[in-house]
Amino acid sequence: MDITQLLAFVMQNSASDLHLSSGNPPIIRVHGSLKRLKADVLTSDQIRAMLYSIMTDEQRAEYEKNFEMDFAVTFGEKARFRVNAFMNRNGTAAVLRTIPSVIPTMAELDLPPVIRRFAELEKGLVLVTGATGSGKSTTLAALINHINENTSKHILTIEDPVEFFHTSKKSLINHRELGA
Repeated sequence: MDITQLLAFVMQNSASDLHLSSGNPPIIRVHGSLKRLKADVLTSDQIRAMLYSIMTDEQRAEYEKNFEMDFAVTFGEKARFRVNAFMNRNGTAAVLRTIPSVIPTMAELDLPPVIRRFAELEKGLVLVTGATGSGKSTTLAALINHINENTSKHILTIEDPVEFFHTSKKSLINHRELGA
């Protein structure tokens, strides 16, 4: 099984994550539960080859230097994944998380009214924190989208990696990716 087949399977099964870890078959997360695929156990070399097939030369060099790499990859026309590649005691491993193709609104996320007020602040620092998978990136994307649709600002995102691509509406949006 190659990485494109695995990502297609992730999309077909509405999985949020694909886990690749040597000594295990590929594992997907569906509605919060891990499900092992009926596939052969992966080796570190197989996982590295899969990852290298979707990395740029610069990303491969950084991974080989630091044994860790975060990046985003587009699969097909609409699917994007945030990739965390790393070394563990068994070798190369990775988690690929689905990035929604449509930015949800704050109403769709059922965010409390206080969050809308954060989007209207003129100055200050707002921190959005939480555990993996708790919705930090999606919440921030909805906030940025709200600002973009309602005010005339220059919005600069600095991300590692860029996850949601916004189209400028009332505001001008520029995305920067750390290390790019």
